[in-house]
Amino acid sequence: MTTPAPSSRQRWLVPVVVVVLSVTVGGGLLARELYRRPDQPAGDTSAAASTPSSASSGEPGAANKVKMTDDAKAHPQADAVRKVLQTYFDAINAKNYRQWTSVVSAQRVAEQSPTVWLDGVNSTKDTDALVYRIERGSGQSLRVLVGFTSRQKPEDAPPFFQEACIKWRLVLPMIVDGSLKIDAVDKGPQPEHEKC
Repeated sequence: MTTPAPSSRQRWLVPVVVVVLSVTVGGGLLARELYRRPDQPAGDTSAAASTPSSASSGEPGAANKVKMTDDAKAHPQADAVRKVLQTYFDAINAKNYRQWTSVVSAQRVAEQSPTVWLDGVNSTKDTDALVYRIERGSGQSLRVLVGFTSRQKPEDAPPFFQEACIKWRLVLPMIVDGSLKIDAVDKGPQPEHEKC
């Protein structure tokens, strides 16, 4: 008794599966390389490597200096963005409303009176700011992906996440309003956050 020859469809199945798997694996490896933070070593994919540490530098006040990935530094407005964010976080940490209003849009100022703003930052201390990416928005606007650590009394934390230490990752919209300013944040879903 002879075995019937496999159909032409079955003969092509194995090579097609091999090609599809090879392309999938290759694409995954390429995506990992493209989206890995530039300062992260190639072999290190741990979650701890994705967040800067406040003890990462012996420089005094290093945890309060706004840092940037190589990708963010490559943007033409990187220095302007860094200066705005530095002033923004310094104002929050110093509880200086006037300084804060110098780097936010008129709409943002209108949404937060000095009393409301001071209540919101009452015990807040923001550190370890890292700009991951700067992208062009509509018109002359920018979208800045930034992460930072916020420490505060739990009762001063946002009502939806009352923790003493929160790691935030969010997109801050920036507009040109005379100079570069942080605009009002979208009222959509809560920004990415986790307990320290």
